[in-house]
Amino acid sequence: MEELGDPIEAAESMIASGRAHEAARALRARLDAGRGGLLARLTLIKALLAAGDVQAALTEAREAVSLNPKVAVAVLALGEALLAADALPTAIAELQRALRLDPGLVQARELTASAWLKAGEADKALEQLQALDDPPAGMIAACEAIKRAPRSDPGYVRHLFDQFSADYDQRMIGQLAYAAPQILLDLAGMVMPGRERLSILDLGCGTGLAGMAFKPLASRLDGVDLSPAMIAKARARNIYHHLEVADLETALAAHAPAYDLILAADTLVYLGDLKRVFEQAHARLSTDGWFLFTVEKAQGEGFELGPKRRWRHSEAYLRALADETGFAVAGFVAAEPRREANQPVEGFAVALSR
Repeated sequence: MEELGDPIEAAESMIASGRAHEAARALRARLDAGRGGLLARLTLIKALLAAGDVQAALTEAREAVSLNPKVAVAVLALGEALLAADALPTAIAELQRALRLDPGLVQARELTASAWLKAGEADKALEQLQALDDPPAGMIAACEAIKRAPRSDPGYVRHLFDQFSADYDQRMIGQLAYAAPQILLDLAGMVMPGRERLSILDLGCGTGLAGMAFKPLASRLDGVDLSPAMIAKARARNIYHHLEVADLETALAAHAPAYDLILAADTLVYLGDLKRVFEQAHARLSTDGWFLFTVEKAQGEGFELGPKRRWRHSEAYLRALADETGFAVAGFVAAEPRREANQPVEGFAVALSR
């Protein structure tokens, strides 16, 4: 054990002193010489993660699990590496597997909570944290902040759509009868007939379904979405001039040329309070620009979170906010942008002019 322990202790010391690259080289050489076991490989993974070499850490973690498939700490290392790579669904699956192998593995439970928190799933993160004797106060506070926020957490939205990206078009058009792009195109034809050669920004562009509908009207078409997987699908359509992985509020706040038209097809359902979006959209539009969007319908005066974790907005709220932020309401029609459980979802299609 001493022969194994000394080099591991030396590597741990190097990692702690900021010499992770050096530790990784020494451990790699030891393993290549056949003089290291699981502990050396786990320390190498730790060194690689500390050095920022996530892909190499993933390779080593997969090898560790291949050699030790029933060892909880090996599975934990793979989950940690996947989490560092931002592969949330598979990271969560591996961390949960580590907990099944060893329910008392505190680090696995903390990392599972961290992964759920990163995915914006506050309740699931809290469930893991509450099983700990001394849960980190900062993580508890972060969970509570997500639950209080007047919008869906960006991590939740990204995680959701990254998972759906592979069959998104088929799911939306086939199962959910997604009609928001066509509804907005029809609305545009009513309120801004004859307009073409437009500079268009597609907020929450997804795979590009709204972009496809509006491409004939565009001289420039840009898209923004939180999900890298969805942006990859949109890029494959080859219809956008520029695509960006970003939160729509961040993208709208950026300094960039003005747009003639900003679209948000089935996007604002992930935001409750829309004041900031309205203000920023107003600022990003040309002097005769338009903001077209769909929302789901709420009763009463404000906005509410529905059972599917999608926000609903009332007509009174939208009209008052448009007036407050300097927009004129040019079109406001009842619409059914999609179906849920074979039932139409009541909503509105709205056209605001600057």
